[in-house]
Amino acid sequence: MMRIGIAGAGLLGRLLAWRLAQAGHAVEVFDPAPDAALRRDGRGAAAFTAAGMLSPLAESAVGGARIAELGWRSIDRWRTIAAALPGGPAAFMREHGSLLVAHRGDAGSAQRLLARIVSVPGRPLPRPLEADRFTALEPALTRGLLAWELPGEAQVLPAPLLGALHDDAPRVGWHWGRAVEAVEPQALRLCDGECRRVDLAIDVRGLGARPPVPLRGVRGELVWLHAPGVVLQRPVRLVHPRHPMYLVPRPDDVIVLGATEIDSEDRSPVSLRSAVELMAAAHSVCPELAEARIVHLETNLRPALPDNAPLVQHEPGLLRVNGLYRHGWLIAPALVDEALAALGLHAPAEEAMHA
Repeated sequence: MMRIGIAGAGLLGRLLAWRLAQAGHAVEVFDPAPDAALRRDGRGAAAFTAAGMLSPLAESAVGGARIAELGWRSIDRWRTIAAALPGGPAAFMREHGSLLVAHRGDAGSAQRLLARIVSVPGRPLPRPLEADRFTALEPALTRGLLAWELPGEAQVLPAPLLGALHDDAPRVGWHWGRAVEAVEPQALRLCDGECRRVDLAIDVRGLGARPPVPLRGVRGELVWLHAPGVVLQRPVRLVHPRHPMYLVPRPDDVIVLGATEIDSEDRSPVSLRSAVELMAAAHSVCPELAEARIVHLETNLRPALPDNAPLVQHEPGLLRVNGLYRHGWLIAPALVDEALAALGLHAPAEEAMHA
């Protein structure tokens, strides 16, 4: 058994704490947030704000083969993790694939994106949809759109899953309101002057890890809509040269609308321009959203490195994982597996979860 200290209680922090506690290690987590509850003020973990799409096909056009491979493995891992949590997979995950759509005038943009999608051996590729098949899959969407099915893609429900990872790890010492100033080999130095000595120190603080990690914040903006009667079975991505957009169905007639990506660390509320562009694009794809009610608008910052690739660094007594950019939910479980394996802490999922 190891004594492990984790700086940061976002997605990576909670997933690592849950995994390591299940494997029998003594784990303590330190985070400046006041408690484990969901935050909507743009000051909490970026994972709370995320749409939760597990899209290795679509995201491979941005992140390449590395993101695609991590994404496919993570879908398999999320399935196993969700099955091990109270409530089971249905409480945390949906597996209906996703759709990529484009207006006919944007066929060229769609073809360029499709050409960048990475093929992973043994995994599916996008399939063009005939009009009748497209309408049968998602009757609420505008007829006449160009459409492709992205089989095998999935989604998670971020808030319930983050809550469950916390609640199902009662043996973890959760230290809320305790910010970490520096993470060193076998030590966490807290902002109040205390130094916690451990066998392994893990730094997953996102933007809080600056320096020594050269991170930048990438602003994202979301609109939450309440749309009773508008039925979507799966996430839908619109390809557009200026206003790409996604729609993600959530329980209780909620649809999350987003896709803005701004290289800025501005945490102020959603701009008028972003809101108008997102909602106009959404209405063009799903006219039934015209009577949807805006529940709230949300912003947050994604931690990204200069190359937008994830970072895993380790040395004796220290592990850093960061820079998940727009791929947090998509790649986190597989990245955690790799990091723990590199430290000799990897255990098969079934053994770790039932230890």
